[in-house]
Amino acid sequence: MEEKVGELWHKLITRLAQDRYPQAAVRLSEVNQTLAIVFRALGGDGGLRIESASSMEHRARRSWLQRLAGSSTKAELAWRDEQSLRLPEKIDLFPDAKLNRDLYFWLAGLASHDNQIEESATWIDKNQALTKRTLARYPGMALRYQRLLRAHLSQRPDVESMKPDEAAQENAIRKALESPGSVDRLPPASHAPWPVPLWMHPSPPGMENVGSASGESGSAANGQTRKVEDERNRRAERTQMPESNRGLITIRMENILTWGEFAKVDRGAEENDDLDQATDAAQQMDNFNITREGESVASKLRFDLDLPSADCDDEILTEGELFPEWDWKQQRMLEDHCRVVSLQATDAPPTSLPRHLSATAKRLRAQFQQLVPARIWKHAQPDGAEIDLDAYLRFSAEREGNQRTAADNLYRDLQSGERDLTCLLLADLSLSTDTWIDNHHRVIDVIRDSLYLFSESLSATGDRFALYGFSSRKRDPVRLHRIKSFQERYSSSTRGRIEAIKPGYYTRMGTAIRYATKKLESEPAKRRLLLLLSDGKPNDLDKYEGRYGVEDTRHAVREARQSGIQPFCVTIDEKANDYLPYLFGSGGYVMIRKPQELPRKLPLLYARLTRE
Repeated sequence: MEEKVGELWHKLITRLAQDRYPQAAVRLSEVNQTLAIVFRALGGDGGLRIESASSMEHRARRSWLQRLAGSSTKAELAWRDEQSLRLPEKIDLFPDAKLNRDLYFWLAGLASHDNQIEESATWIDKNQALTKRTLARYPGMALRYQRLLRAHLSQRPDVESMKPDEAAQENAIRKALESPGSVDRLPPASHAPWPVPLWMHPSPPGMENVGSASGESGSAANGQTRKVEDERNRRAERTQMPESNRGLITIRMENILTWGEFAKVDRGAEENDDLDQATDAAQQMDNFNITREGESVASKLRFDLDLPSADCDDEILTEGELFPEWDWKQQRMLEDHCRVVSLQATDAPPTSLPRHLSATAKRLRAQFQQLVPARIWKHAQPDGAEIDLDAYLRFSAEREGNQRTAADNLYRDLQSGERDLTCLLLADLSLSTDTWIDNHHRVIDVIRDSLYLFSESLSATGDRFALYGFSSRKRDPVRLHRIKSFQERYSSSTRGRIEAIKPGYYTRMGTAIRYATKKLESEPAKRRLLLLLSDGKPNDLDKYEGRYGVEDTRHAVREARQSGIQPFCVTIDEKANDYLPYLFGSGGYVMIRKPQELPRKLPLLYARLTRE
């Protein structure tokens, strides 16, 4: 009975203290693509990804009802860093969904020139300047801003109920919102001001050298996996796992770790994991400390983390094949910065095509044989199967006219047409390809089948092609796995090396593209295609994580195009639309939404690219 009454009381208080409108909520995932276009059209940095922002405690004074309910302690505000524009994962501030949607586009407008404001500017000065500049440059935003302003001011705390110092601060914020540029300083107060969702974050977290990482770890155990519902990126720190099974507790009870510090709470891996409890806790957490442990668990959660990257290795490289790298911060090329190690599997016995691919390979070979140019008559040849009557009559007429004409090129011959093109397929073999896409297949299995069917199809046309895989461990070494070179025939030995591929390390994509470009530059074909097969964006352990890697890859793609090579990316990454248009252009990539279809679609995509 007590529990039932307590539950009803909790629901009542929570409902009374509710200041959100979930029925009118708009999620970032619903407007992300349109928002990205608008952000870049307004002059925003094309290299920034649009990602969800984590919620943070605002420390403003709350009403007694909110304190009683324990609600309204956090706020999701917008900010941008060198890699991303961070926007709330969900906006449900207003009862009208149109207003919640308008707030996303207003924040995108503010952020489009956030980097043009002096870093030394205070929070209130900066946001007033951003508001003035946005309204001046984009007059069409004015009505939207006025609607948002009226709705937001009606929700802000009542000045009359505040202490004098807090009231002065609140009045200054209201004045700055209504008349941007009219307030030169924010009066001090005993509490932080109530959050302003129409402005950028007052003190965004330090996100320099931050990379995204999957929150799913551990071995490929046959456990239950659940993806956390919301799409926020949590901040995280790497730490050491405490020893489990310590026995007698010799510390004070208040020092025991909490959910907010370790998701496993120093318990043995043999315990049964409560997946519902873990999910509820993860959804409420914004900061994580993560660690590695060899034990497998009965269930796993998947979510996105913002992890600080490791320090950059600055040792001078003196051996191996060296390649440059583009440093976007310094806006210059770092010569001989990355060392490429070329590898080939030595323990890969020749093998036949896997049985489950036989029917598909047979069908694709039949389709690709139709791409082989038809045999045509070559006229005026020095020798051939038949006399070329036109050439002979021309020779006879010239000789009757007393012209000295050599009896050359009087034959014709039936010869095959030519497809003057070369293709190099570059496959991503990073650790991320070890993830499972369903109960039966990993990403690496899909890539392996794609290489099989791609090779079977191209061998039917006679096109010259090469197969390479790549992974990296910082800038030294970048590993290039030679599966088939241009000089080799496709054979059982090639199939053996395809069978031997396995995931390893990270994705230094720019260096791999430069290596492939160098290989293609030595090919005499008029048309050269660089086909990149990947499951994610560029990343590595050092500063290559995030914006640095994206900019280097974009520069490498541009270098390839300047060399007369056609780069094209095929990806199975669900978030590819966030960054691949910036890397390869809107027509330079394709996203396969169902990874299981990649082996069948890749050869057909090649046929379409080479037919254009």
